[in-house]
Amino acid sequence: MQEEKHFLDRSSWLRAAVLGANDGILSTASLVVGVAAASSAREPILIAGVAGLVAGALSMAAGEYVSVSSQVDIEQADIEREAEELRTMPEEELDELAAIYESRGLDAKLARAVAVQLTERDALEAHVRDELGITQDTAANPLQAALASGASFVFGGGLPVLLVLFVPLKSMVYIQYIAAIAFLSLLGAVSAKLGGSSILPAVIRLTFWGTLAMGLTALIGYVFGVQIG
Repeated sequence: MQEEKHFLDRSSWLRAAVLGANDGILSTASLVVGVAAASSAREPILIAGVAGLVAGALSMAAGEYVSVSSQVDIEQADIEREAEELRTMPEEELDELAAIYESRGLDAKLARAVAVQLTERDALEAHVRDELGITQDTAANPLQAALASGASFVFGGGLPVLLVLFVPLKSMVYIQYIAAIAFLSLLGAVSAKLGGSSILPAVIRLTFWGTLAMGLTALIGYVFGVQIG
């Protein structure tokens, strides 16, 4: 038999990587576009882009680590609570497990037999998986999420910064805008491919919000430029 291919085991790091790369492209390009719209020199645009890249990468990595660590704490607290309930009221927990299987389509007798068998094998594992919905593939990993988010932010944000070095100042805003949309489209396609999902909705989702964010940022830059001119 051919082994089925699933993508759930990629969900934690892929989510963090897509979020980091998307934020890197979007925030750095938006910052560059906003500053370029209000500046006639390359140096302040480059400084703003690099500063945004470094600060954003560190912020994304730290924020991802803290948020996922909080998720781990919640999961661990639920597991410990479940272990205590199994110790103090095993029969009630067995009934609860059997009811879960029955609600999924098994008849009462079979649901009870499955619950008994799994409880004898590893009661806590059965409850963590089937009652709490926590598995090895979906369990949170703070370090993995932080590294994926921070590294992908640097990669995504580095693209608009590189353009600052080579793009003519007069066309900086337009080229940054077009390039960012292209980068976001590519990110949507790659992330959809890695996740085994449809490419077009992912591309549309990323490019729509990217267009909106950079358009608003450019508008602010132009207003700012008028005010200081």
